[in-house]
Amino acid sequence: MKPPPHTWSRLSLLSPPPRRSKSTAAFDKTRVNQTLSLRDGRTLGYAEYGCPSGFPLLFFHGFPSSRLEGWALSHVAHRRNLRIITPDRPGFGLSTFYPGRRITDWPADVHALTQHLRLSRFAVLGGSGGSPYALACAHALPRESLAAVGLLAGAPPWIAGTQGVSLSRRIASSAATHWPSGLLALTDMLVGMLRWMVTTGPVKRALDTWLQQQNAKTDGAEAGSSSTEEDRERVLQLGFEAFAQGAGGFVQETRLLTHDWGFRFEDVRYDKIQIWHGAKDANSPVRMTRYMAERLPHCVLREFDGDDHYTMVRHLEQIVSEFVPEEMTSEYNGKTS
Repeated sequence: MKPPPHTWSRLSLLSPPPRRSKSTAAFDKTRVNQTLSLRDGRTLGYAEYGCPSGFPLLFFHGFPSSRLEGWALSHVAHRRNLRIITPDRPGFGLSTFYPGRRITDWPADVHALTQHLRLSRFAVLGGSGGSPYALACAHALPRESLAAVGLLAGAPPWIAGTQGVSLSRRIASSAATHWPSGLLALTDMLVGMLRWMVTTGPVKRALDTWLQQQNAKTDGAEAGSSSTEEDRERVLQLGFEAFAQGAGGFVQETRLLTHDWGFRFEDVRYDKIQIWHGAKDANSPVRMTRYMAERLPHCVLREFDGDDHYTMVRHLEQIVSEFVPEEMTSEYNGKTS
């Protein structure tokens, strides 16, 4: 028996890094469960990974996901002197649900977070469903504060047309728009069922087998002593944290990602936007990404011919090195504004 593909496939965009030691087997709660009180009374949750005094890279998680996804970048971050900061979007993880929010509201939350952390300059990387939010920051935040802006296997802009978009995604978009209460109830029910399923013996064994297969690919020099049980617990945390407050954030973001993002690509003047995308991506057809790249005034699109939405993780080291080159990070010593 294999793990349910729709349950775990989202997690494999940024797969967990290699097991190194028992100390990395669980999330460091002192760094991954941080919160900030915003001026309007909302809470913004965020996590940090990598080097505490390293060059700051804000990673915007996929959909549906949470701040815990940033952990997948931790092994690269330690090697490249990066401080990964991953905020929860409203309705996910620790961040308060924000009724009526728009994608263009996100830069204000990011500004509040970077002011709180006293960051004067930082990079922004959007993974999958986080990519429109990275573009929104490129559109709205001061140019001098952004060291780099990148999109990794980014969500497709539906303004490009829905050719190649799966029927299930079209149905979800329609439901989020016209029957949000029904989609909310259905999603809450499915998540509840999955929470029960993963406690059963067959699903536990299937998930453990999958984890062992993933860890078998790890070089012996990097393999550690964390147990399969600990790895399973971590993966389940990654999967369910997005629904910690229920499915409200999921329904809201389904609608946001599949409608007008609130700005014209031609008006994003940041130089330059970097995009990495798999040519075989079925979740986000490359045709739609090309449409976007052609309209962004300063954009470099790198296509990976043999890769889909999830195998892009194989190129993570290369992508990060291109995105934040060594000369940007090597002499950084935790400077603040």
